[in-house]
Order: sequence, then C-alpha cells, then structure tokens
Amino acid sequence: MSTPQPSFVTPPVRGRGRSPFALLGQALRRPGGRRSLSVLSLVLLLAGVGLLAYPLATNVYQKHLQAGISETFNHDPSVSTQYIKRTIHVGDGVTELVIPDIDVDAYVVEGTTTAALRAGAGHYLGTALPGEPGNVGIAGHRTTFGHYFNRLDELHPGSIATLRTPFATYTYQAVAAKDFGGANPHPVQPTDTTVLDADSDPAASRLTRQWLTLTTCNPKGSAAQRLILRLALVKAVALKGKILPAGTQLGATAPLPKGGVSYAGGLADGGNG
Repeated sequence: MSTPQPSFVTPPVRGRGRSPFALLGQALRRPGGRRSLSVLSLVLLLAGVGLLAYPLATNVYQKHLQAGISETFNHDPSVSTQYIKRTIHVGDGVTELVIPDIDVDAYVVEGTTTAALRAGAGHYLGTALPGEPGNVGIAGHRTTFGHYFNRLDELHPGSIATLRTPFATYTYQAVAAKDFGGANPHPVQPTDTTVLDADSDPAASRLTRQWLTLTTCNPKGSAAQRLILRLALVKAVALKGKILPAGTQLGATAPLPKGGVSYAGGLADGGNG
C-alpha cells in the first residue's frame, strides 16, 4: 500500500467574515497596535492642520509683501520714471486695483511668475499698461495669497474696477456678454491666451480699444480652467499735479507693445489658485 501524501492546500474556513471594526479591535489587542494607531492619528491630524493653515500662512505673507509694495509705489519717485520708460521690474508695483463689488483693494505687481503672484495679483508682461490702448492683463489668486479674485464669478456686466497709476485713475466697466462672445465672466482653457490679445486696426496696425482682462483659476482650488472677466475703459482722471504719459489718454492710439510676452505658454495659475 502506498503511503498517503500530505496535502498543502489549506481547507476553506467556514463562517462569516469579520467586520473592519473586529479587525481593528484585534489589531489594538496585539503588541504595538495602540502605538501604531496613535502614530497614524497624529500623522492625519498634522496633515489636516497643514491643509487648513497653509492658506492662512500665505495670506499673512502676502499682506507683508503688499505693505512693502504700497510704501514703494506711493513714495518712491523712481516708480514714475520706470512707468514712463516701461522698465518696471518683475515683482515691483504697477498699479492699485480696486473692485468695490467684491471688496478688492490690492497692489498689482509686474509679472505673473509664481514668485510675483505671491503678492496676490500680477500684470501680464507684454500687455498694455493701465490707460494705454490695448488690453491690460492681470492674473490673481483665488484661494491663497490674499485670494483677491476669490469672488470674481460674482461680477457681471456693468461691474466697475479702477486702476490707479502714479499719474491717473482709470475706470473700467465690465462689458455686456454680446461684446465678449459669451457670458462675462466665463471659463476658458488655460492655453487660451487669445483673451489677452489686443484689438487692432489692421490697416494702421495701431491699437484702437482699451481693455482690462482679469484672469484666475477655475473652479476654486483647481487649475483646470481660467475664469475671465473683460472690462472696457470708460473714464480717465489725472491725479492732481500729474500729466498723463503719452499714449495713455482716453481714446488715444499707440503702437503695439514691443518686447516679449510672458503668457505664450498659457494663462497664469499662480500655483493652482
């Protein structure tokens, strides 16, 4: 007779499977189980605190930057000279943006790099300066670093925004949907830089309209799209004792802006919001 060979197949265990709570209880009864759970809880707690604290920390840092920009913009005589010559450095103040309907009052810096946008809002290089014929492009954060454009979706045709430069205050009004080719504001793809293009007269190659375009991430906390608001210049008032630089008067025309543009690769996201 042959000797029976042992079987290496584990017979199925009959009965109902144990619930996750039962397994958790068993894990806690094992040596080191409670310690592992405590470590995991601490890690999750710290992660949650970090997620909540990050926006607050960025806002504190952004306010510090805004204070320095305000001081320089309002008291440094070289700002006016740099503005006229278009030699404003990336990160330096360009204009003060005020949008009463959503309680925005912020200094906009030159450039839309990640570092520049830590100030809260940045001017797209290569687009018009406030008051110039063409399109003034400004990007702003929506959930961090001051979140100035957090409520941009609440604006509508007729909403007002003003830009104050060293020389004048320019008032822009959100245009009607029919003048923007869609709802105003409306979302676009991050690669759609046509929203920053300037109107031009092909026959003369000179700018004829004066726009302001605000961009921010959409939806909130995501960089999947950009929300766009288009406004048109309706009023320009020179500050007391100031003379407007050539080419910035209401209704004036000027050559197309020269120099590189910083939005060739897409609209700024400033770190997803």
